[in-house]
Order: sequence, then C-alpha cells, then structure tokens
Amino acid sequence: MLLEVIATCVEDAQLAEANGADRIELITAITEGGLTPGIGMVSQVVRAVDIPVQVMVRPHSRSFVYSKADVDTMLAEIEAIGAAGAAGIVIGALTAEGTINEQVLEQLLAAAGKLDVTFHRAFDELADQAAGLRTLARYPQISRVLTSGGLQPAPEAIPAIRQLVSLSQENGPRILAGYGLTPEGIASFVAQTGVTEVHFGSAVRVGRQGLAPIDPQQVQAVSRTLREMSTY
Repeated sequence: MLLEVIATCVEDAQLAEANGADRIELITAITEGGLTPGIGMVSQVVRAVDIPVQVMVRPHSRSFVYSKADVDTMLAEIEAIGAAGAAGIVIGALTAEGTINEQVLEQLLAAAGKLDVTFHRAFDELADQAAGLRTLARYPQISRVLTSGGLQPAPEAIPAIRQLVSLSQENGPRILAGYGLTPEGIASFVAQTGVTEVHFGSAVRVGRQGLAPIDPQQVQAVSRTLREMSTY
C-alpha cells in the first residue's frame, strides 16, 4: 500500500515524509484543485525530501480544455520540472466534448521523457471512465490515474472505483484513489475497492482545512493503517 500526500510548501513535504508518506504531490492553489507550483518551490522540495515528488502541471483552473498557449506553457513547465530533479509530473487534458485529448497528452508525454506520470482528476469529468482508462492504457508512460470514481467523493463511488481497479489490473495504469478519504475510513475503503495507492490532502491537515499545515498525527494514522493492511 502506498500513501501519497499533497504538499504546498517545503514544510508540508518534510512533515509528510517524516510521518509516513511514500510520495508527495506538489501543488499550489490547493483550494482550486491544484496548479503548477513555482520552479523555485519544486527545486527546494526535491532537495528537502528523499521520497518521490510528483509535480502538478496545470496552468489554470478554468477547465481541463487547453489552448495552444496553455500547452506551450505546460511544455515549458515540464522541461523545468525535469531539470529540477522531480520524480514525475501530474497532468491531464480533455477535449471540448469531454474526452481525453490525446493530441495534447502525446505532446506532454513526449516532453516528459522518463519522468513518472500521473493522469489527474480531469479523469473524473469523463462521461465514460472505463473507456478513458482504456485510452490511457495505450500510453505506458502513465503509471497511475488519480480518481474519485467521478465527481463525488471517493467513499461515495466505491463500486465505480472497484470496477476501475479491476480494469486496471487487466491492462492499464494503477488506480490512485483520492478526494474525500479520511484516516478513520481508509481501511474499509481499501478493503472494498482493492486500491493499492491512496491520495490525501485536506484530511491530513490541521482541522482538515486545505490551507492549514500538515497534521503529523493524521498522516501517521493513515500510514499505520496502510502498513497493517499490507501485512495481511
């Protein structure tokens, strides 16, 4: 079992690592669902922790439909993120019709090179997630898909996530479940869905507030539960 924790600053990343996180998703603008952090922040976080750092590449929060200027910006960000030594990137792009934009995706993947790639929750806006997963399975660079099984919180989409896990085991990126998960509910969620990677943001922060610092006890609680489940 693997625990990914959102970080928005160096201190977040250090606290997450020290208390059991296995991977960082580095973002800014957490209340907007995450945008690309400054390259200075990327460089400092990569130096500050030993666990992998996946960096969000998202130029704005208007939508996941991107113009040429947006794509050019993302390509430049990916180049800089790779040069800063990050382990990977978190990307996603949709067409105006609500399908995966493979033309943009292929450009971003070409720029990514050997970087590890997560397809983010743009996936949750797809009308047909099974078809979307089959599309992403054609791109071996994509290691995982961050999803809550739709627009609702993940604990409300257990059947959908269980189906995605089953499909991914046949042929496709791993399912990284996130959005709405809690430390006290994670054991039941994992048992019902079969996910092997989970993603936490606000639920492991002080007062469970997105703009608050990381709460070490909450990260420890999730990490401990996942370790215990891994030994069964």
